[in-house]
Amino acid sequence: MANFTSGSACLMVVLLIFGAIRAVPAAVYTVGDSSGWSMAGDYGTWATDKSFAVGDTLVFNYSPGHTVDEVSESDYKTCTSGNSIATDSSGATSITLKTAGSHYFICGTPGHCSGGMKISVNVAPSTTTGGATTPSISPSSSTTTTTTTTTPSLASPAGGAASTPSTGGSTHVTQSSSNSSAALSPPAVAMLFTFCINVMFKSFF
Repeated sequence: MANFTSGSACLMVVLLIFGAIRAVPAAVYTVGDSSGWSMAGDYGTWATDKSFAVGDTLVFNYSPGHTVDEVSESDYKTCTSGNSIATDSSGATSITLKTAGSHYFICGTPGHCSGGMKISVNVAPSTTTGGATTPSISPSSSTTTTTTTTTPSLASPAGGAASTPSTGGSTHVTQSSSNSSAALSPPAVAMLFTFCINVMFKSFF
């Protein structure tokens, strides 16, 4: 009976460890920091020291007369907004990065992209297990404190539904609802798992 209890407890520990490893905190980045999304921004420099991952969120805060358009690489280079993947002009746009790779955003107002309102971000794969889908744009309903706000969803130009929105006033905010990743390395977890299997095997035989 004691061996059976030990085996069960060991298995529970392994399951908890694997559950912790799968969850990695997402981050919220306010594009341009306090200057927001404007003609005065230097977004190439702003993005250089950022490490973006799948699940992170970009927040664009801007005044009327600007837009946030997600575009292809070729349209990004030529500042073409007519073929936008998604667009928003609400003044507070939240974009959840759902796929790894490069993503491109411009202001669709004529002359603004060529004037510097464009940004490309390279997104690294996430260690979470969620399926990858196209990034989406959604407007914020309000801008509150530097840590939390809520946003409704917005359809893309083609009519597709947008993602779950979120915003933050600070440059890099870790979402409190996410669990941090476990510190144990994969070899250590494998050794612990093997040990627990042996304990459980002995408890039954």
